[in-house]
Amino acid sequence: MPDSGGRGCCRCCCSFIFTSGLTALFMWLSLRTTSPACALSKFSIPLDQTKNLTTLEFELRLKNTNKDKGVYYDPINVTFFDSPDRSRSIGSSIITKFYQGHKKKATKNGTISNISRDEVSRAAQGNGSKVFFWVDLATSVRYKILMFKTKRHKIRVGASVEVNGTISKVYPKDIKLKSNAGKIRSYCGKLGVFFANFLVLGLLSF
Repeated sequence: MPDSGGRGCCRCCCSFIFTSGLTALFMWLSLRTTSPACALSKFSIPLDQTKNLTTLEFELRLKNTNKDKGVYYDPINVTFFDSPDRSRSIGSSIITKFYQGHKKKATKNGTISNISRDEVSRAAQGNGSKVFFWVDLATSVRYKILMFKTKRHKIRVGASVEVNGTISKVYPKDIKLKSNAGKIRSYCGKLGVFFANFLVLGLLSF
């Protein structure tokens, strides 16, 4: 006589594993986050020959690429260097913290005052035919998911900036600030991967 009770138990176990796996996978897809896109849209150091000190002017563009998650930015530290090897810092500027809604863009302007015009000019002249400066951006963000906030995730990105003879950004297009780090994965994402693997192994065992 067939063991109907055993088959029923197997069906229940398979159903439970399948449902748990799908639930975890849905959570992972819904709760995973991606880092904001950061770009430098303006960079200029006016060289007024009548003054020894000048001011660096810059503009950042920040985009929240998440479809349904807001971003809370901590104060953003923007540092500029006179070469890509970052041997000497020109100065730093702080952008105050703010909130950015999902799929929203923000433009932030900043200045760094009391920069030596002579030192900047010498650095530009001594770097060869093509002159590159460097911008470094560092901050931490929290993501708003429904009514909750995630823990802080550190972001540090940068890029080289080619300048012309007047020490302004050469190309009109935005310069993307990049990092070696990939997409940020939340603990829920790791949990989703675990249950997805558990689902596959469970089904293969029957």
